[in-house]
Amino acid sequence: MMWSFERFGDAIAFLDEHGQSLSYRRLSEEGKALCQAVGERCLCFQLCSNTMGSVLGYAGLIEGGIVPALFSGEMDRELLQGLYDAYHPAYFWAPEGFAWEGCQAVYSRFGYTLLKTPFGAETKLYPELGLLLTTSGSTGSPKLVRQSYRNIRANLDSIVEYLGLTADERPITTLPMNYTYGVSIINSHLAVGATLLLTEKGIAQREFWDFFKREKATSFGGVPYTYEMLDRMRFLRMELPSLRTMTQAGGKLLPELHQKFCLWCREHGKQFIVMYGQCEATARMAYLPWEKSLEKVGAMGVAIPGGRFDLIDVNGGVIREPHVTGELKYYGENVTLGYAINGGDLIKGDERHGELETGDMAQMDEDGYYTVVGRKKRFLKLFGNRVNLDELERMLKTAYPNTDVACGGRDDHLWIFATSEALLPQMRAYLSEKTRQNLAAFHTKALPAIPKSDAGKILYRELEKYYD
Repeated sequence: MMWSFERFGDAIAFLDEHGQSLSYRRLSEEGKALCQAVGERCLCFQLCSNTMGSVLGYAGLIEGGIVPALFSGEMDRELLQGLYDAYHPAYFWAPEGFAWEGCQAVYSRFGYTLLKTPFGAETKLYPELGLLLTTSGSTGSPKLVRQSYRNIRANLDSIVEYLGLTADERPITTLPMNYTYGVSIINSHLAVGATLLLTEKGIAQREFWDFFKREKATSFGGVPYTYEMLDRMRFLRMELPSLRTMTQAGGKLLPELHQKFCLWCREHGKQFIVMYGQCEATARMAYLPWEKSLEKVGAMGVAIPGGRFDLIDVNGGVIREPHVTGELKYYGENVTLGYAINGGDLIKGDERHGELETGDMAQMDEDGYYTVVGRKKRFLKLFGNRVNLDELERMLKTAYPNTDVACGGRDDHLWIFATSEALLPQMRAYLSEKTRQNLAAFHTKALPAIPKSDAGKILYRELEKYYD
């Protein structure tokens, strides 16, 4: 078992925005009933929402040894059909009203229904396989990350330790549970008997903050886009006495915003904790202790308990000197088994053996704190000069904070995408001046919205169609 819910008795596990609650004892009973309806260890596709039925289903399936593959409840049907054809799940766990050709509803609870597919348990599963998640960059791809029970356990134990989580926590959902960061918040808080506050409302909606204040939420997590939105909403003027901790992961936060939220937290007796992770490492790999958050603005911190980093140079050697850029490599029990692209891959064992090449370029300072400077694949050359697209994007976001922006392109052709057409000529001239590159290297495109995943990450692949 992952959590052994019975040990927390009548403590409340879930409380939703409609006032419905579920104790840990009931969670254990409901989870066992769901697994009994499934009948055997198999693959189950789950269409997720931040609701009682969805979170109960996930926790019950994991606890009962059934392997859920988590997808957004808003996933396009055509994409879902491709995954269904590739993986042959035995069941769907989906919102009531969801129907799929050839499937039969066999069980329903809390607004969710279990649908039996014609495949049964034909897809063979590695004994330690516990969970399947999409990678942050593969929304429309059949590539899934294979997480083991050991991966999940190691990561949640580490998160509980470095965040100092207790049963007094009341985190509120701000991220999709099918996203690695969102589900890691669920995993770690269930491990300590905390109460998760479930809402489908977003941070831009008044009902979210009404629920937050009414139920005295103590923490929330966000990606950089979350904090950019909070800044535009003048969040720092809010009175939130119950809030104790704000966490951030899912990409590098603008240093200006890092400092702004950190200062506010210091002044109001709260903790601001920057973290770093990838789905391929279950969730978290590094954190910046809140006591260091002002001193180390822009850094991602140190490895989580049980993990460690190396920086690798172009020749494969380990970099020991501070402030030298190399590719970040991580070692730990939370490094996942590997990828899958179809059901036949689910019988595979551990292909990574606790080592992960993150694909991020980073530096280490004299105190051993790491800072990500960009993605290995997010570099291109402009007339022979190497430029960091992530850094240019951050510069534009700092200079033009009220418009959404993204950078992409190919060698000698850098594209600037923004939601304000009027600002694009200024942005083009600004980057040309900052990089000292000919204006001819910069191209612009106005978009109604920058394409993002349901976790708020920019989908750079969707911008590639504009390059030609």
